[in-house]
Amino acid sequence: MAFDPKAATARYIDSLGAANLDKAHDYTVGGHWLLLWGIVVSAIVTWVIVRWGILDRLDRRIGERRRNLRAFLVSGAFILLSTVITLPWTIYESWWREKSYGRSSQPLADFLGQAALAAAISTLLTAVFMIGVYWLMRRTGKRWWLWSGGLAGIALAAVMLLAPILIEPMFNKYEPVPPGQVRDALVSMAGRAGIPPNKIYMYNGSRQSNNFTANVSGIGSSARVAISDVAFKNASLDEVRAVTGHEIGHYVLKHIWYAVALFAILALFLFWLADRLFPRFARAFGTDAGVAEPRAVPVLLFLVSLFAILASPIINTFSRMQEAQADLYSLRTENRPDALSSALVKTAEYRYPRPDPVEEAVFYDHPSVERRVHTAMEWKAIHPDPPAR
Repeated sequence: MAFDPKAATARYIDSLGAANLDKAHDYTVGGHWLLLWGIVVSAIVTWVIVRWGILDRLDRRIGERRRNLRAFLVSGAFILLSTVITLPWTIYESWWREKSYGRSSQPLADFLGQAALAAAISTLLTAVFMIGVYWLMRRTGKRWWLWSGGLAGIALAAVMLLAPILIEPMFNKYEPVPPGQVRDALVSMAGRAGIPPNKIYMYNGSRQSNNFTANVSGIGSSARVAISDVAFKNASLDEVRAVTGHEIGHYVLKHIWYAVALFAILALFLFWLADRLFPRFARAFGTDAGVAEPRAVPVLLFLVSLFAILASPIINTFSRMQEAQADLYSLRTENRPDALSSALVKTAEYRYPRPDPVEEAVFYDHPSVERRVHTAMEWKAIHPDPPAR
């Protein structure tokens, strides 16, 4: 009997069982609703902080002459205030809900400690970035949005360059894969792709999440492939190889650079929209500040975040294209369609594998697991021979 990719795909997805599929559906759809509720929460927090007037008072206290200091302190104060006010929502969304669905085992105290560290880093980076934005507003006038888009791309590239070196080690422990069969296999794979063996890491991702995952981060000399210990504990050697092949695909195809370019283009457009619509939103939130005044930073950042959410279908489409390319890279270099499929099914526990096309287009930053497994099974039908190495 001829191999049927469609039937094989159905068997993989159905292997999760009806109860797990229903749970994955509820978790995934609930996450989509959280994005929409997040906009509401952000709007309320923005309104509260603006009406409170604390940023206006801080702005007046610093004075007009110390413009860079004013931009830094007012922006930083807003990020800190909004972080504190939204803490209950953050706990519900990122800790309680994850625990209730079995996606995390992280103690609350550890979650709060890491959240505080993340807030400190975010406050610092955002405040520094806003110094640049307000400086450009003063220097370039009405075309500030054009220059700020470029600044956003440069800032993202800088953060991605430094993240594996300075930021990520604050949250997780990264170390070389322990000696043994797995390390030998991964070093061999990396060597064939031209990646130094010291660029393949494992990290204690189980500290935050029980999700089966891996990632590529950094750019240039800091770029690396990292695999969560969850994947090492719950995967066969073939699955680890298939998943690592996918991440090596991102690395070799330089997907991060394309993502930086897309981000810069979108940032330019989002800042342009924010500039055009700012007066209406400022009135709605109850401030008379202009877009170039640091005390109006809550409105400006709300607009940018709102438009970023609205642009998510574009971002997700771009991401799905890159993920599909990385899957094909793994299939071409490793030829392990069954291992890739069984690994993907494990991710279906937190990403419903059978969304309708509209849901996938709008909300999914990866192709659906069903679509990815079907691609692997089609590959298997054309390339039935097992891997030669």
